[in-house]
Amino acid sequence: MPVRSPRVLAALATAAVPGMDVVAAGRGDADGADFDVALVQDGQSRRFVVRSPRRPAAAAALDTEIGLLTGLQGLLPFAVPEPVGTLTLPEGGRCLVHRELPGTPVHPEDLRPGPGLAASIGAGLAALHRVDVAVFADAGVPVYDAEEYRRRRLSELDRAAATGHVPPRLLTRWEALMEDVARWRFAATPVHGDLVGDHVRTDGSRLTGVTGWVDAKVADPADDFAWLAVGAEPEALESVVEAYSHARHEPADADLVVRARLAGELALARWLLLGLRTEDADIVEDARRMLDDLDSHADAVPLDS
Repeated sequence: MPVRSPRVLAALATAAVPGMDVVAAGRGDADGADFDVALVQDGQSRRFVVRSPRRPAAAAALDTEIGLLTGLQGLLPFAVPEPVGTLTLPEGGRCLVHRELPGTPVHPEDLRPGPGLAASIGAGLAALHRVDVAVFADAGVPVYDAEEYRRRRLSELDRAAATGHVPPRLLTRWEALMEDVARWRFAATPVHGDLVGDHVRTDGSRLTGVTGWVDAKVADPADDFAWLAVGAEPEALESVVEAYSHARHEPADADLVVRARLAGELALARWLLLGLRTEDADIVEDARRMLDDLDSHADAVPLDS
């Protein structure tokens, strides 16, 4: 699929949304290696995000995401992108246009403990994880139980090991936790699947929106804490988990944070695999650098601490 510039994406948005008058266009926030993204503004100073897939697999995932976003409208205490238009692309698949979500990105290292933003994020994640599984299943996202997901993680680890780019100590560290079946007794829930600071929006005191739902699934709730487990201060993470547990009204999952740390570290292996799959040397080198850095500090940060 062709790479599309902001100007081309603006033209697609004009065709996708009847009556849209685009007066400005610029490159939007990066969305992995699978999408071209532009931020456009119309004559009424409204801002929209335009996303176009670069690969057939991304096109299929975006179609599923569009269905999920439609089903999620009004179900959560924060905003999610609301599709305002789509356009079938000549090579197949669709581009998506939605209003830009309010708020600014959350940087996990800046998150502070207490009843403000950290608690709001915890309550928001609890609301997401309480959504009826049928909403996700009906949209066609993957659905796993705990054992299926553990085995999926092991398969991912095997693929990463086969590249020869992952330090052996990290492979041993990850495999030990994944082979400990007792750590994987969780109730699968709807999850976003790719929470990072750029996908989470805030007004400074509360969670206002979440974008980037292309990796949504029914799986391990710990996945949605991974970005905080590896990026936030321990006290801030504790505030998020405390608010989450209170809002779930269920017994605490003693291994939630342990699996979240694992998911955060495995994200580097997935980044490596993506770079190799898309033959992007810059991504591969970036992933190798971060894996080496993690390896050099692994002894100081045990997964099960």
